Amino acid sequence: MAAIPCPKIFKANSSLSRIVAISKMLRPKMESPVTESGKNNPEMQNKSIIDALYRALAQGHMDRVAELLASDLEWWFHGPPRCQHMMRVLTGEASHNEFRFEPRSIEVIGECVIAEGWEGAQVYWVHVWTLKDGLITQFREYFNTWLTVKDTSPNRREIGVESRHTLWQSHPGDLFSRSLPGLLLAI
Repeated sequence: MAAIPCPKIFKANSSLSRIVAISKMLRPKMESPVTESGKNNPEMQNKSIIDALYRALAQGHMDRVAELLASDLEWWFHGPPRCQHMMRVLTGEASHNEFRFEPRSIEVIGECVIAEGWEGAQVYWVHVWTLKDGLITQFREYFNTWLTVKDTSPNRREIGVESRHTLWQSHPGDLFSRSLPGLLLAI
């Protein structure tokens, strides 16, 4: 599998920026999704924020979702254009009920939180969220694509050991027999 850049990069459009700005001005600051036990652990904080995001999406609390997103959220998407479900939900083009994002697993790797989900044999997605200071600043969505995340930082190289350690790989339980394109995400 070769490293392939994501073919589409989206910047949050003006309607999402307006939703985020208005929501932050009009609503009082909501309670933090981080529990007492996770307050001193940045990875647990990031995972709690992403858990809160998916809960808010499922319940249609878009004002809460907007509070978790940076107004200049950077989007990356790989997959069929008709499958840009998260972008349509976050920008208000679609209802939260149009496509249900129910993660089967959520894992943390540094500032990145990786959520993976699938529904039957036809739908598989991976979301990679990047957080800075408790705010989601970047979102990468991979739809019907196998994903491998590798560490390419020079400070983790060891003599005699391959310099690119695999940190995470797609694990869709009921899709292993399917042929999907594969991408490598280097962090």
